[in-house]
Amino acid sequence: MLPGLENFVTWSTSSTVGAASADVLPELGSILLVEDEPDLADLVSSRLRTENFAVAVASSVSSALHSLKGISFDLVLLDVHLPDGSGLEVLQSLATDPDAPRVVLMTGSGTSETVLDAIRYRAQEFIRKPFTLDELVEVVGRSVKAAREEIEVISCTPEWLEVLASCTRESAARIEAFVSHLASDLSADVRIQVGQVFRELLLNAVEWGGGLNPNHRVRVAYVRGKRSIQYRIADPGLGFSFRELTHSALSATTDDPLSYVRVRERQGLRPGGLGILMARAMADELIYNEQQNEVLFIKYL
Repeated sequence: MLPGLENFVTWSTSSTVGAASADVLPELGSILLVEDEPDLADLVSSRLRTENFAVAVASSVSSALHSLKGISFDLVLLDVHLPDGSGLEVLQSLATDPDAPRVVLMTGSGTSETVLDAIRYRAQEFIRKPFTLDELVEVVGRSVKAAREEIEVISCTPEWLEVLASCTRESAARIEAFVSHLASDLSADVRIQVGQVFRELLLNAVEWGGGLNPNHRVRVAYVRGKRSIQYRIADPGLGFSFRELTHSALSATTDDPLSYVRVRERQGLRPGGLGILMARAMADELIYNEQQNEVLFIKYL
């Protein structure tokens, strides 16, 4: 039985508890699902159990906080809108505990304030309702396995989000996901364009500037004006010269347009190399500092 689960089962009379798999500790981990819609809670918990997770279900802020006192969970799957308050209260209560379970927020109204609170109080991920069960399982699996990599928040307002994060692909993916939610009010075309460019520039920063070293940090700012969006990314590397980018599509010639692909294959790099070329095509302004370890990407609205 999961540590403390017997107390949770005895205590919980107003919330649904999934104890079907409590006799054996599943290899994939334990989840507290905080959701007040009974049908959705049953649907989600049943699917997660088939994926070999142990699931307990609470239906309110108070029941979630009570269960977290006595049970060790790997992940909290947390609805934001609950009958006795906001799920953000639960998230905030865990933010200062280094051993707290990871938290994935679920909400149908992903306002910028909600997204910013998710970042401020160290949510692992943010998933918007309605979602498919396959999408949820993917997020849960990724979050349970993720290493504990803190994102340090420097500024957290709707107009200016700035963070420091370790130079890993996992941290880059988390930052990308949160920023994409902040830009959710843009048209689909613009959102896709800026998202693609931001992702490539950020990956370039953590892979090349940071060397995928979790002890190195990348600084990322998202600035939202009335008529523009700006992304500023600074990596800890020594910079580069465009002439040296043989792994990039920038080095391709009309005689051999795929030369960079072979370079990437020889170096064991992920498929890509179009980042800077794509950024130049999609950005209204793309500005590098002299050392070229910091880039400013501007898109006018």
